[in-house]
Amino acid sequence: MTEGATANSGEAALRRTGGRYVEPGGEFTRDQRYIATRITADGGDGWPVEPGRYRLAVSRACPWANRLVIVRRLLGLEGVLSMAIAGPTHDRRSWSFDLDPGGRDPVLDIERLAEAYFARFPGYDRGITVPAIIDVPTGQVVTNDFGQMSLDLSTQWTAYHRDGAPELYPQRLRDEIDEVNGVVFADVNNGVYRCGFAGSQSAYDRAYRRLFDRLDWLSDRLAERRYLVGETITEADVRLFTTLVRFDPVYHGHFKCNRSKLTEMPVLWAYARDLFQTPGFGDTIDFDHIKRHYYEVHGDLNPTGIVPLGPDLANWLTPHGRGELGGRPFGDGTAPPPPPPAERVDPAHTPLR
Repeated sequence: MTEGATANSGEAALRRTGGRYVEPGGEFTRDQRYIATRITADGGDGWPVEPGRYRLAVSRACPWANRLVIVRRLLGLEGVLSMAIAGPTHDRRSWSFDLDPGGRDPVLDIERLAEAYFARFPGYDRGITVPAIIDVPTGQVVTNDFGQMSLDLSTQWTAYHRDGAPELYPQRLRDEIDEVNGVVFADVNNGVYRCGFAGSQSAYDRAYRRLFDRLDWLSDRLAERRYLVGETITEADVRLFTTLVRFDPVYHGHFKCNRSKLTEMPVLWAYARDLFQTPGFGDTIDFDHIKRHYYEVHGDLNPTGIVPLGPDLANWLTPHGRGELGGRPFGDGTAPPPPPPAERVDPAHTPLR
């Protein structure tokens, strides 16, 4: 399955537009060019699944990378697929590992993610995006096709899933999951960007209506069912959650998605809190990194670079009541253990303390 390329990575767009995210007069069009190489159990593309061989590069700010962080946590792949965490902002050149001592990733020994891209593709002229998976022995990027990457963690890395790992992409539900993912990507995941990066009033109006029409559809769908597809958490819930959790801190104001806050949409707000309070979801969220990324990087939308102090985060921990709808988060499986100490979110950046 293929989706659009990461908008909030933005390097290709920045080079193309001289530092602007918004092209005056037009609609936002997502770059859909990927490194489509896959890491598979049979190594069909030349990159077989091997524990310890690869490193997942992410930023906690990025919703697309956040998907991979959640899936990796739920499946218990921390011990076989290590993770490099870039800082929340980037410049025109690349994401950088400025959170690490000396500003270098300790495993890849690089300062910027671009180094891994250029190691495989000298002169690479597309977006240096997260998430990406890097081959540690060669230092080369393998793939940044984030839509396929999360599905492959579920279907190709099964030999290394933890005991009790949930089925996030069960065979019997894949058609329905794919269908839901398709409309959620087009209208919600990408829809907030279509609003925020619209270059004309008419483009914004269309994107705004499309976004909230789909959110209303999702509210109706989730009013009497706990999860989007089936009775357990699936890939579809992961993909919707990473947009919802950013809605009030960023998209409502910064991207002008302001018909309603998430907290004013009762069904979706309860659904988002249910997932946030589920191990593997809320414990991956760094609200400070999320806000700093959008408000500091998108200089044409927020030229002062001022990062809002709100919203209050304590309400993420209030009761959601979704358990009354039934369903079991992990099916016949179990919740993941707490994240490794080195991967825990700064307690000051999340209400989960």
